[in-house]
Amino acid sequence: MIEIRLHGRGGQGSVIASKIMAVAMFSEGKWVQSFPKFGVERRGAPVEAFLRMADDKILIRSEIDSPDHVIILDSTLVEATDVTSGLKKGGWIVINTAKKPEEFPSLKDFKLACVNANQIAVNHRLGSKSAPIVNTAICGAFAQATGLVGINSICEAILVEAPVKPNENAQAAKDASEAIITN
Repeated sequence: MIEIRLHGRGGQGSVIASKIMAVAMFSEGKWVQSFPKFGVERRGAPVEAFLRMADDKILIRSEIDSPDHVIILDSTLVEATDVTSGLKKGGWIVINTAKKPEEFPSLKDFKLACVNANQIAVNHRLGSKSAPIVNTAICGAFAQATGLVGINSICEAILVEAPVKPNENAQAAKDASEAIITN
């Protein structure tokens, strides 16, 4: 079983990102489980979402404390919370940032993929310049970095699951998959 934890802020689309990836993985024949964890339910508050993928039925029903991979939709969370808590050795961290991997010395012990999902979202008019919706872009970056799900499956899931602008969201995922920088 592969377990993924997503860290974001309310309004960025963390929960929908986990659902999109679950739909994409399911379409590739995997068993999946996707669910959110909310604290204070307001725009901008830290949010976590969880995703499990397996070749067989998933019977566990708990939060993910020891993820195989972590996705960070807001790079300010790197300093605000322990986003690497429990992250397994060899796990990927996919982070929305304009920085390069070497600019995150606290994450040097992990495989790191950086993508400027904010700029990609703005380019496709997803959200606003001050509050871009980065979830679909980060899904594309995750697919490319980890190889756990195909970019075509991600785009097909976006076309079904994106509440608005499905074509723009699918293109944002493709653009992000081509723009990642890894360490």
